[in-house]
Amino acid sequence: MPGTNSESPSTGVSRAALISNLVVRTFSEYTGRGPTKAWTSLDGDLVSVILQDTLTKGERSLVADGRSQLVLDMRRAFQETMRKDLVAGVEEILDRRVEAFLSDNHIDPDVAVETFVLAPKAAVRAV
Repeated sequence: MPGTNSESPSTGVSRAALISNLVVRTFSEYTGRGPTKAWTSLDGDLVSVILQDTLTKGERSLVADGRSQLVLDMRRAFQETMRKDLVAGVEEILDRRVEAFLSDNHIDPDVAVETFVLAPKAAVRAV
C-alpha cells in the first residue's frame, strides 16, 4: 500500500516503527511492563504487531504455578481495556480508520499479536 510503510512526514520515522512504539508504550502503561521486542508488518489493509517477552514477573510466577489460563484471561481483559487507545493511535499514525482489532497471547513461547484491519481507502474520483 503506497505511503503506509513510508516515513511519517512529521517525525521521519517509519510508520511501522511508530506503531511498534505505540503498542509497547501502551502495554507498559496498562500492565507496568512493556514487551522487550516488537515489530510491525503493514500489508494493504492489514497491520500486524508481533510482541515478544510480554509477561510481567507476576504473570510468569502464575505460569510457573500452573495458572496459565488465568494469565491468558487477564491478558484478554487488558487487551479489551487497551483497545480504544491502540485503535486511536493506529488511526492517527496511518490516517486510516481501523475497522477491526484482534488480539491474542501465547504463553510458551511468550508471544502476543495485535492485528488491525483497516477500512478500505476511499476511492479517488476522477475529475
